[in-house]
This record gives sequence, structure tokens and C-alpha cells, in this order.
Amino acid sequence: MSTPHTKRICQIIKLKPECADEYKEVHRNVWPGVLNALRRHHIVDYSINHYPPLNLLIANFKYTGSDFEKDMKAIGDDEETQRWWRLTDGMQESFNDGASGSGKEIPWWTDVEEVFRFEGGSSA
Repeated sequence: MSTPHTKRICQIIKLKPECADEYKEVHRNVWPGVLNALRRHHIVDYSINHYPPLNLLIANFKYTGSDFEKDMKAIGDDEETQRWWRLTDGMQESFNDGASGSGKEIPWWTDVEEVFRFEGGSSA
């Protein structure tokens, strides 16, 4: 069951096929400073999935804070996160026209609309 005031986010981006192995390798050891920035700014339950037939990365996470825009800006201002993005952005291709990288004016990852959710719960 979702935590009250939780915002669920799903995003997609293309993974350059020649970078798939390297992308997976760097994500086996995400830098502690990057994880700490996510934690400090209320990001939980974060996962990235890969669908090779479409070279698609699918990110899912929950935001549990009270000011999403402020926290996203703070993550983007984090120096360690900026270094991480310089490493990983070159392995990706954005769906968004004019996007030039993470943390810029035009979003690098594309938000995906949620069309169904079932959280379970007690049965009747």
C-alpha cells in the first residue's frame, strides 16, 4: 500500500545498444553520494528496468516529500549527481526534442502516464 502523500513516477528513455553492458555495470555500483542525494530528497523504491528489443529503460520511483520541484532541483544541483549524469547521459538518447542532458530545462527522461494501479489490500 502506498505511503500517504506518495507520488509515483514512471519515466522512459532510450539506451544506446552499444552501451547496454556498460550501463548495467555502472548501475551495479551506483556511487554512494548519488544514493544519498536521492535519499535526502525523498526518493524511495527506485528501480530501472531494461527492455532490449526496444532499447528502452523504464524508471520507477516514489517521491515521499512535500515539494517535488524543490527536491528535484536540489538533486540536480548535487555535484556528485551531476558527475553521475555526465557518465550515464552519454549512454542514453532522450525522446524529448531539444533535450541535452539530465538536469536541464527540457527533461532528459520522459514521464509516462499511469493508466492503472492496484494496491491490493484486504479481500472482501
